[in-house]
Amino acid sequence: MDAQKLTSFSASGGCGCKIDPTALQQILEKVPKQWSQPDLLVGIENNDDAAVMRINEHESLIFSSDFSTPIVDDPCIYGRVAAANALSDIYAMGADPLIATAIVGFPINHLPMDSMQEIMRGAVEICQEAGIPLAGGHSIDNPQPIFGLSVIGKAHTHLVKTNAGAQIGDLLILTKPLGIGILASAIKINTIRENTYQKFIHHITQLNKPGSWLGKQQGVHALTDITGFGLAGHLFEMAKAGRVRMEINTAAVPVLEEAWSLVREGVVPSGAYRNMHSYGDSIHFDDEWNIDHQLVFTDPQTNGGLLISAVAEKADYFIEKLKEFGFAESAVVGRVTALNGTEAPVVFNK
Repeated sequence: MDAQKLTSFSASGGCGCKIDPTALQQILEKVPKQWSQPDLLVGIENNDDAAVMRINEHESLIFSSDFSTPIVDDPCIYGRVAAANALSDIYAMGADPLIATAIVGFPINHLPMDSMQEIMRGAVEICQEAGIPLAGGHSIDNPQPIFGLSVIGKAHTHLVKTNAGAQIGDLLILTKPLGIGILASAIKINTIRENTYQKFIHHITQLNKPGSWLGKQQGVHALTDITGFGLAGHLFEMAKAGRVRMEINTAAVPVLEEAWSLVREGVVPSGAYRNMHSYGDSIHFDDEWNIDHQLVFTDPQTNGGLLISAVAEKADYFIEKLKEFGFAESAVVGRVTALNGTEAPVVFNK
């Protein structure tokens, strides 16, 4: 094992290291869903991106903690990725981040101290880009590197967006291409081209700042970000929370081009298979599809794009604005329909 390689310390990197969705559900089943606290507006009920606490008549604070294992070997980039990924939970609630503290686990006897310094430098750079301070944190000596942030954000209470608000007739918008987990697997085995690597780095370090703007827009009914459970998993959570059905036009979904060839070669993270098995009959794929195609849509993303459920007549306007924000591959990828009988709540149409 090369002790200098961050990714050599973990079996899966980024949000691919999340606990299996089925196991997570079993863990949460007996956790009390509410405490006698009327100002707790969002807790763990619908697996939302962050908790929400009302602090006065008009405002709420948004709380999130997010950390992950290394997805790249460059420590500064790892710090940037982990920080951007953590901030996405706040943006995905339609809120503005206010302050962050660091969550650090570091194998101090196996990696040089300057690696940790570089991880912190990357995180500070991202927090500066977000316009907030990184104001401390907590660290432990840990055999596997982990890094992330606890973040507090703020929003007007009536503008907070959750994953439960999708309405029948809405269109679904995705702001970043899929394929991050697949490309991360290619990086670990040194089978990725330099230009593909640069695309990968661009997407995993790009802040989902438009989430704050989307939170203030009438016509945006639900919002989440695509991370470790893949597009399929997060669609399922949105469908379940809103008691609706998500119909996806797979031809419209942006995917990093190189991901298709890599998955055909068998370069697929274990998390994609994990997600596929966990959601089972809740996700339906066109019968003509093979497993390679399906795995792209269950591929775990790290700092993936925002998934937006919005009123149909404003979809073109939102796409135009997202592209102005720098999310050039934003696209309408599907629609929200009524959930009938025992049909799957998420369907991918070829």
